[in-house]
Amino acid sequence: MTGPDRHVDLVLRSTRVVTPEGTRPASVAVAAGTITAVLPHEWPDEPPPGARVEDVGDDVVLPGLVDTHVHVNDPGRAEWEGFWTATRAAASGGITTLIDMPLNSLPPTTTTAHLRIKREVAGRKAHIDVGFWGGALPDNVKDLKSLHEAGVFGFKAFLSPSGVEEFPELDAAQLGRSLAEIAGFGGLLIVHAEDPRELAAAPQRDGAKYADFLASRPRDAEIAAIEGLIAAARGLDARVHVLHLSSADALPLIAAARRDGVRLTVETCPHFLTLTAEEVPDGATEFKCCPPIREAANQDALWQGLADGTIDCVVSDHSPSTTDLKTSDFATAWGGISSLQLGLPAVWTEARRRGHSLDDVARWMSAAPAALAGLDRKGAIEAGRDADFAVLAPDDSFTVDPAALQHRNRVTAYAGRTLYGVVRSTWLRGRRIVADGAIAEPSGRLLERTN
Repeated sequence: MTGPDRHVDLVLRSTRVVTPEGTRPASVAVAAGTITAVLPHEWPDEPPPGARVEDVGDDVVLPGLVDTHVHVNDPGRAEWEGFWTATRAAASGGITTLIDMPLNSLPPTTTTAHLRIKREVAGRKAHIDVGFWGGALPDNVKDLKSLHEAGVFGFKAFLSPSGVEEFPELDAAQLGRSLAEIAGFGGLLIVHAEDPRELAAAPQRDGAKYADFLASRPRDAEIAAIEGLIAAARGLDARVHVLHLSSADALPLIAAARRDGVRLTVETCPHFLTLTAEEVPDGATEFKCCPPIREAANQDALWQGLADGTIDCVVSDHSPSTTDLKTSDFATAWGGISSLQLGLPAVWTEARRRGHSLDDVARWMSAAPAALAGLDRKGAIEAGRDADFAVLAPDDSFTVDPAALQHRNRVTAYAGRTLYGVVRSTWLRGRRIVADGAIAEPSGRLLERTN
């Protein structure tokens, strides 16, 4: 270990600091918002002049989480979720960086003019650092390179209807054109992978029965879409990412493509790892999302995919709506699960039960999402990174009370659940932005892709 290389203004000390080399007792030296060194626990004997020492005892210091799949919906549908509430919820859950999806805001982030609007709105309200995905639509291939040059982190596309008319899906030919354009400038395409033909062939029934809804979003829809995406990526040597994988049946296909050299990454979500179809009550559309929460055996296989590295990262797919859109009819209710504030304890609760460590959780929820987006200053506690931290009491538990959430609409599939892992504080570039539930004024920055 080396010493700090310039004036230190903060030393954050714990008996358990999660670093890329493992969890150990350490003192993390910070200067001007950047980690300068990770040093022995008892360093220093005397604080450097002007530095404050914050000793969190046995609480665990994690790298601030990075959530690359968040629907903030601001502007245009800010009554669903806005940057003020979304970033407060994220900070309360130990997230220090999020990347906003190009829908369901109005306008969607599909041109540089629309990106400017989104940035103007977010800049006034962001409690944490915020970046933006662009959108790939049937008619905006001409806009993709300019969006890339303006700093979006990649491009979101749907292969089946998105649920909002201003963001239509791509057919096979349109996918090919968009992917060829994006590959041409070295960009990343992230994809909602469900095949519309498989969805159309599945039984579609109105009503409150979760079993009927689950049958309407079959596993074959994910498999067919991922097969097509892999074929397109292989032909163009393009970089692609599968969003919110719910069907573990696709894991062998994904693993084989990677062995063949296809540049493919994959994410899953807290709700797929912690909730099961067997426990969803009829009419409880707070559990509705697309693709859907599947059976317990499928969940076991997803955890295996995380353990063996086939699945890269875990991100929220926070997709809120107003309460009135969560009707009791699974066919027509808005599909989305709100979990920004709860993702870390939800995943940790199940991870600890299955024998995983907080080192694993930090890799899945911080390092891997940061790598996906090319955020080389995020995702790890090591010299040269931003001093972003989540301080967690991993053995403390709490019962989820929707009234205690910072989300604008406090509808949650986790209501009443007992979860392990209480976020004591959250730090952004060396500044404590959450402490025992109290949230500081906004200090987040707007991020742009730099590589």
